[in-house]
Amino acid sequence: MPNAFNFAASPFDCLGPDEQRLVRQHVDVAYFRAGETILAPGSAPTHLFVIIKGLVNQLDGDEVLATCGPDDCFDGRGLVAGKVSHHFVAAEEVVAYQLAHQAVNELIASNAAFGALLFSDLGHKLSTLAQRQGQHELNSLTLARVDQAFVRPAPLVEAGLDVLAVVRLFQAQRTANVLVRDATHTPPRLGIFTTTGLQRAVLDGRPLDRLPVGELASFALVTVRPDDLLGDAMALMLRSRVHRVVVMAGEEVRGILEALDLFSFLGNHSHLITVQIEQAQDLDGLAQAAGQINRMISLLYRGGTRVGLIAKLVQQLNLRLFERAWTMVAPPDLVANSCLFVMGSEGRGEQLLKTDQDNALVLRDGYLPPADLDALCQRFSEVLSRFGYPECPGGVMLSRPAWRGTVAEFSHRVRDWLLWPDPEKLMHLAIFMDAHAACGDPALLAQVQHSLQALSITHEASLSRFAAALDAFGESSGWLSRWFSLGDEGRQLHLKKEGIFPLVHGVRSLALAAQLSETSTVARLSALVARGALSADLAAELNSSLQVFMGLKLKAGLAEWEQQRPITGTLDLASLSVLERDLLKDSLGAVKRFKALLRHRFHLDVLA
Repeated sequence: MPNAFNFAASPFDCLGPDEQRLVRQHVDVAYFRAGETILAPGSAPTHLFVIIKGLVNQLDGDEVLATCGPDDCFDGRGLVAGKVSHHFVAAEEVVAYQLAHQAVNELIASNAAFGALLFSDLGHKLSTLAQRQGQHELNSLTLARVDQAFVRPAPLVEAGLDVLAVVRLFQAQRTANVLVRDATHTPPRLGIFTTTGLQRAVLDGRPLDRLPVGELASFALVTVRPDDLLGDAMALMLRSRVHRVVVMAGEEVRGILEALDLFSFLGNHSHLITVQIEQAQDLDGLAQAAGQINRMISLLYRGGTRVGLIAKLVQQLNLRLFERAWTMVAPPDLVANSCLFVMGSEGRGEQLLKTDQDNALVLRDGYLPPADLDALCQRFSEVLSRFGYPECPGGVMLSRPAWRGTVAEFSHRVRDWLLWPDPEKLMHLAIFMDAHAACGDPALLAQVQHSLQALSITHEASLSRFAAALDAFGESSGWLSRWFSLGDEGRQLHLKKEGIFPLVHGVRSLALAAQLSETSTVARLSALVARGALSADLAAELNSSLQVFMGLKLKAGLAEWEQQRPITGTLDLASLSVLERDLLKDSLGAVKRFKALLRHRFHLDVLA
């Protein structure tokens, strides 16, 4: 066997020297004419094929499921199962390595990563890929657990102890907080007293040696488990606006995880951004904080952080940024009687790099807004543009009158969007379904959302029209045949059009039919499984596919951002590794199967 075998291509890049030697000893070269069947359904494969030159189509009947090109391998799953499930046909002249079945079995037995990458499902491939990123990932958000960070001891005092004694404990044990046990409460409860509580004690005016610490302790503890991911603990701190969480294993207190300790361990800049946002005295200060977010995303991505967690952190930072900006622009009375909310990928918690603004404002029924409401909203949109969030080309912003109104007005609009078969109105409904409160009274937004849920149950025809937007960008199966073309145009793939939108909108359609209140795609998938509206296997596959799309889109977007080019969401297929191409093909295949299920569920072929 020639030494030209490409061991840099997945899954062979995880093999050691002895395993590579095994491959060389058991591989041969095969030739197939254009149109020739290489593997037929039901046959027992004897080799694993690795393409040197040419294209091979994987067919289910007459439908092309996937196209394999140079360095791609097939059919590993058929080898493990003992029979082939699909046709594999040479689309043109094909030269390929063929590796004997016995050698493949030996490699699978000796190298778990090889086996996982060869024939596992999409979720296992992603897991294996994450574990191969290198030892530095042990310090990343993906793999590090709470108990791997510095968890401080948690002194425990009784609620009746006076504050002065607690201050002495602070000094003696060099701590800034204690846990407080209140045995007089039924059942007994646990709280926390910090230096913030000490400030309130001083302002109380009573002598500190006569003031019980239990009166100033907070009994709304924010807790995590020792085996929780540090990244999830970080997101919880941001969401709860606390600087520490209590680490508990069941009823046992393990200690306190301080924000500074967590962020020191993770070594990224999200904490600094949070502090900048909280301490900003004006819009200039907020603009400086906003300017750091993309850099943080880049650091987290380069460090191996899972893309879903990056999106979660970005959502929390953006929500706090928008909240502070709105309170600086709008008078307190308007803030108290309205709800500023975000929509689209921002609302779902799936936005990474900054994209178009998608926001709106709902007002309390009967409230008389300021006379300069329009100017205030225009000002807010201009502020977000300054922060790096460009205005929405479709005008989905509170600066447009169509995206602000009272609860009653918005409820009427969403009813109109659902019932009238107008493509633009249905897309407005789709955007609104992802709404997430950012500032003000979230109950106002909840009232509009509840009115939509109550309405949707009796309008099956409207649901079908809504789901039909799956094909808003048309069917573009031609990307398969262009995959390995030499022209630049054939190597471009718009991830939103081909993968993200049909997946997200399909899940959104099922959520509307099931009257779900969840707004993120991941949460909707879990809720649909719980309702029996979607199989657990398909939900897991769609979740993994979404992570693939988001990761590849982020990779492409960061490359554009670093080169100071507009972020387009377009993926250059030539830039992908063999494994990334494999993951992308699996993910697009999952979306294709999901669309077929949705067409049946919502009778879309009848509408067509």
